[in-house]
Amino acid sequence: MFFNSFPIIAVDPKWTGETKIVTNLLRRVALRAKVKTNTALFDIYDVKEGDSPESIAFKMYGDTEYHWIIMLMNNITDRYHQWPLTTPQFLSFLKDKYSNPNATHHYEITQTSGDTTVKINIGTVNTDYPSATAVTNFEYEEAEQDKKRKIRILDPGYVELLTTEFKRLMKESVI
Repeated sequence: MFFNSFPIIAVDPKWTGETKIVTNLLRRVALRAKVKTNTALFDIYDVKEGDSPESIAFKMYGDTEYHWIIMLMNNITDRYHQWPLTTPQFLSFLKDKYSNPNATHHYEITQTSGDTTVKINIGTVNTDYPSATAVTNFEYEEAEQDKKRKIRILDPGYVELLTTEFKRLMKESVI
């Protein structure tokens, strides 16, 4: 369904006068900011081990073809780098990125005014803040994965409306 909405265009890639008909994959539309911020339209979902956009779409909307809604609602354009990793993928990623996953990534201090649960990254040197807490490479990357696990799920009652709007916008878009 997602790619069926993309327009077909004629291109001459070699400038020879011989055109080919292709799907215009460069056509893009975005959700209106009001849709993404209206909490009545979506729920927060915690991505579980092994969940994929397709499995969540099937669970929520009864059809894996609606995976694009999951991606669109969360501004995910690269599922390999913007989607949470499974445990084996995460461990492999750590091994490839760091020679020592338990080495210090940075130091943090607790914010002293306002919301005191907020942690402030003070960098890789803690000489000015000897009581700063060391955050390991593993802890840092794990926190980054946890952020990716919190995604927005469009209320199933709005799927048809979003699909109609998406198709309309794809027809109107300039590029």
